[in-house]
Amino acid sequence: MSAAGGPQWRDRITRTGDSAPFLPWLRDRGSLTERIQSRGRFAVRLLRQQRCRPTADEAQTLGLPPAVLAWVREVALSCDGRIVVFAHTVLPCQPRGPLTRWLARLGERSLGALLFAHAGFSRGPMKFRRLDRRHVLFVPAVQALEFPGVGPQTLWARRSQFGFGTQSVLVTEVFSPTLLQTTPQLAAPGGGVSARPASLT
Repeated sequence: MSAAGGPQWRDRITRTGDSAPFLPWLRDRGSLTERIQSRGRFAVRLLRQQRCRPTADEAQTLGLPPAVLAWVREVALSCDGRIVVFAHTVLPCQPRGPLTRWLARLGERSLGALLFAHAGFSRGPMKFRRLDRRHVLFVPAVQALEFPGVGPQTLWARRSQFGFGTQSVLVTEVFSPTLLQTTPQLAAPGGGVSARPASLT
């Protein structure tokens, strides 16, 4: 990886001292919603959803002209009341289609659950980046993740592009260290729930 806040998103993420605990989350191509749900009570808090300009990098990734408006949605994902992920989604206004209608009425529900519920969705390659204050999403992420006291100087993030018909949506997920404190829940004998330590490999 490049230095913190390096110049671009990377196709690969290498194992380092600070990245190793996050690798199972960053590399997992399954549903993030389902993975968080397996660790406790999942909830979504809508932070904003409006038409505005995506970043130049996002516009380039989505093939949009400079300064064009797109739908931008930001949410905080929580597990048992602790915010663990900041998600930033960009959907081009054109072409219109099912994603436009679904996003308009999604509210405080998970976009990930919607994406993985339809077989017609395709997921492109994942990109990885360690964010710091030089990146436009770092401060919104720190604010959304609500760290007590002084927050971290860097945050690990990933993003990928989902396609559905003629539409494409870019989803960026920024992970809080709080996520590493969650553990998978297992059904225990007698119908209860027991926990096991989360695997970091």
